[in-house]
Amino acid sequence: MADIVERYLDAVASHDWDVVDECIADDIIRVGPYGDRYSGRHDYVAFIADLMPKLPGYAMKVDRVTYVGDTRAYAELSETVELDGKPMHTPEVLVFELNGDGRIARVDVFIQTPEG
Repeated sequence: MADIVERYLDAVASHDWDVVDECIADDIIRVGPYGDRYSGRHDYVAFIADLMPKLPGYAMKVDRVTYVGDTRAYAELSETVELDGKPMHTPEVLVFELNGDGRIARVDVFIQTPEG
């Protein structure tokens, strides 16, 4: 599945949890930018489905997805949320590990934080 990461990111941004579920492996591991970790399809989908709708003014802009063979992909993107009524823009890179059936087995999230 050459577009699995794009499908996953679109589904996260549009809150389509059924498609997120289709894109990820049963034993997915997600490691967030603050060391938070979710393991397993059920726990991860429950986490993200609870979190995303609570983010005010949320928007995702995907700049580029790069696949390295059949097992790894990198997504360069930015996310925006409202903080104290003002948009906060966060550049990120997500590193995806893909399993043998083309599903996402691991997601590592790296963010750039503004000074101050």
